[in-house]
Amino acid sequence: MIYRKYLKRVFDFIASLLGLIVLSPLFLVVAILIKLDDGGSVFFRQTRVGQYGKPFKIYKFRTMVENAEKLGAQVTKGDDPRITRVGRFLRKYKLDELPQLINVLKGEMSLVGPRPEVPKFVKLFEEDYKEILQVKPGITDYASLEFKDESELLKGAENPEEVYIEILPKKIEYYKRYLKEISFTTDLKLIFKTIWGIVR
Repeated sequence: MIYRKYLKRVFDFIASLLGLIVLSPLFLVVAILIKLDDGGSVFFRQTRVGQYGKPFKIYKFRTMVENAEKLGAQVTKGDDPRITRVGRFLRKYKLDELPQLINVLKGEMSLVGPRPEVPKFVKLFEEDYKEILQVKPGITDYASLEFKDESELLKGAENPEEVYIEILPKKIEYYKRYLKEISFTTDLKLIFKTIWGIVR
C-alpha cells in the first residue's frame, strides 16, 4: 500500500528522468530519421484516458503518415499502409513508445500499469475501467507482454477495430491482475521482462 500510494511515483519520477537523460542521443537520432523520411512532425499525440478518467495527451514518435487518424481506424494493423518506412522500424523495436517517459515524468502515466486507452474503447467497457483507472496507466504491463505482437494479430483484418474489441476483454483481465499484484517487485519484473522481450 505504501509503495502504491507514495513510492511508486518517486520511482517513476527518478527512473523516467534518468531514462530521458540517458536516451536523449537516441531521441535525437530518431527525430532526424523521421524528419528525413517525410519531413513531418516528430511526435504523435493522441488523447487517452488516464487515472480517474482524466484525459491526457500521450506522446509517441510518429510512425504513420501525417493525419493518419483521419485516414483510417484508431487501431493499427501490421500491414497498415499508413505506417512510414521509419515507422516500421520504430514499431518493430518498440522505440515509438519511448516518448511516453515524458508522460511518466509529468505524472500522467507510470512505468508499469494498464495501457492507456482511447475514450471510445473505455466507454465500451466502462464498468471495467472504473476499477482499472484507479491507478495510472503505464508503458508496460502483463497485457503488453502477452500482446506484444498485437498489430500482427490484426494484420489482414477488414475491420481491425472489431477484432481489437474482441481482444480487449482479455487485456482487461490482465489489467485487473496487475491491480491485485502491484508492488515494487512486480514492477521491476515487468520492466525487465519488457526490455528482455525487445532486445532478445
